[in-house]
Amino acid sequence: MQPRRLLGGTEPAQRGVDSDTVEAARNLRIEVGHGGQYIEPVPFNRLLDRLGLSTRAASGAASGANDNAAARGTPRNASGGSWSRLPSICAVCHGWGATRVCDECVARFAIAVPRCERCAIQVPPGVRHCGACLTDPPPHARALAAVGYGYPWNELIGHFKFHAALDLAPALAHRLLEAHRLGDLPAPALILPIPLSAARLRERGYNQSWELARRIAPELRCPADARLLLRVRDTPHQIALPPDRRNANVRGAFAIEPLRLAELHGRDVTLIDDVMTTGATLAEASRVLLQAGAASVQVWVVARTAAR
Repeated sequence: MQPRRLLGGTEPAQRGVDSDTVEAARNLRIEVGHGGQYIEPVPFNRLLDRLGLSTRAASGAASGANDNAAARGTPRNASGGSWSRLPSICAVCHGWGATRVCDECVARFAIAVPRCERCAIQVPPGVRHCGACLTDPPPHARALAAVGYGYPWNELIGHFKFHAALDLAPALAHRLLEAHRLGDLPAPALILPIPLSAARLRERGYNQSWELARRIAPELRCPADARLLLRVRDTPHQIALPPDRRNANVRGAFAIEPLRLAELHGRDVTLIDDVMTTGATLAEASRVLLQAGAASVQVWVVARTAAR
């Protein structure tokens, strides 16, 4: 509603634009703000400089640290330069920490335990292989698990996998990097994630195994590929099946990209997944890789369930 028009009034005449006035307005220095004093906006990089978190200085320091780590054969700094020094809320205790899982929670809940070299099940100290692997060894040569599938890792992995909590991916990937650093495993030559079917990828929107693999590979300076190992058959969730049906569920579910078979010949492959339960999925994928010409396969998982 326009009151002036209802009362018969007229609109004021439009004034012409004076170019000198426009230029003066552009150069005007505003002098109002808090307490009548203008507060100059501070760009984020300058704020980091004032806090001693300079991106340039930290990047240089991180680069030097990464070069030294590479010379020692250890993983590069996975924290991303100066950003690693910005605080974060721990997903476990909800206190302040450097990452999404703070050092105190890692020390409390990620205690290293002896594990079977072939299936990563927990074993007594001094035991290299469990009885099941002695009698019926899996096709992969080595297995690595960062933690047991218990609190809080089961909840964190559940949020990461089913509720798009991708902010947890760096912390979970770092657990695997630490487990590799502490374990006696060869360095990966090629990292492949366990693939999802096209239908499952559309449903979830991302492949949690690839989210781990693509963060691990740069730290170990080896290639990672999400399109070499394919999932050619959509299968029901393994978690919904009893253990004795899981092998049959994933049989024939994987294949190698036919146009890239030569890339796999003679390569040492590391498979990445989030959780190992019976090991059926990883065993089937390992079998397909070996049949296609891979020299060896090792499997890495964030968490391993306990023996049933």
